[in-house]
Amino acid sequence: MKLSEEQIAFYDVAKNFAIEKMAPHAEKWDEEKTLPVETLKELAQLGFAGIYVSPDLGGSGLSRLDSTLIFEGLSQGCTSTAAFLSIHNMATWMIDSFGSQELKERFVPDLCSMKKISSYCLTEPGAGSDAGGLRTKAEKSGDHYILNGTKSFISGGGFSDVYVTMVKTDENSISTLVIEKDSEGLSFGGQEKKMGWNSQPTAQVIFEDCKVPVENLIGQEGDGFKIAMMGLDGGRLNIAACSLGTAQSAYERAVQYVGEREQFGKKLQEFQALQFKLADMCTELETSRLILREAATKVDENASDKTKAAAMAKRFVTDSGFNVVNEALQIHGGYGYLKDYPLERNLRDLRVHQILEGTNEIMRVIIAREILKENK
Repeated sequence: MKLSEEQIAFYDVAKNFAIEKMAPHAEKWDEEKTLPVETLKELAQLGFAGIYVSPDLGGSGLSRLDSTLIFEGLSQGCTSTAAFLSIHNMATWMIDSFGSQELKERFVPDLCSMKKISSYCLTEPGAGSDAGGLRTKAEKSGDHYILNGTKSFISGGGFSDVYVTMVKTDENSISTLVIEKDSEGLSFGGQEKKMGWNSQPTAQVIFEDCKVPVENLIGQEGDGFKIAMMGLDGGRLNIAACSLGTAQSAYERAVQYVGEREQFGKKLQEFQALQFKLADMCTELETSRLILREAATKVDENASDKTKAAAMAKRFVTDSGFNVVNEALQIHGGYGYLKDYPLERNLRDLRVHQILEGTNEIMRVIIAREILKENK
């Protein structure tokens, strides 16, 4: 797929920022479990906090394809931070795309500048990838909804200012609410101790008779499932892009390493076994890039098979990205296992990409369902 000069520029700006402003600090952010807020605000100044949000409200008005290029570039500096920014973009897009004018004007400009940070609350302890199995309920009482339930594995939980939350407004419908951090009845669990993604806080979000104004409803009651599914199409593309960029940086390190390291009197790049590894890694990266960009284009065009394409891209690219990083670590031998090199952090950060935004097993279910639907 041929990119425009403008799209190439988006990628270059993101990658250069990642290498100069993110990569030198990524190890520290990981070790100290620090969310780099000032760095995120710098990214907002580049227009990366409202990538596909209306320019009228401070967004960049770009496409889903543009977004994948940006996240592919940013993840070459810090996977975890790039992924957090992706979630913020998804939550902000939901308000901009489906919220009332009053709701958009109240929240979106501050989110695009990252004066405020947003989280997306879908997953629950007993539901996981089953978006239809939510138990968090919102009952209308006068001019408020009263919420009860718990969301789990929420990036930004306890830290973010705004929580875009999927709730049941009756037994058969899901709705979407914007919930502010200081809302009465809102609390948070302790910070989760994770394998990776350590530069972003993660905690349960707990609603105990939580009061939310009815004007904080996004769209209409019952629109939540549709909003969630549309959000996940885009979220899956971005997480795939983060896997691709991280794997690209790991591959480049492996190519450099085999050209410098010597064993048995010759450089590693002269061993055919390692040449074959590099060939396979390069092929997986190029294949991932093609399937991801094709899927992003289908989402942009609202193609009939966009959901299948996004699921295919998420499944393939996150699996391939993890494999490429694992091979790069293997090529580095014992050095790859040390924290002096970024590869072990890359591996830890990418592992969760095969789980979130719907596990890769669920991606196969979605793909198969869409195939069979097309065949009817």
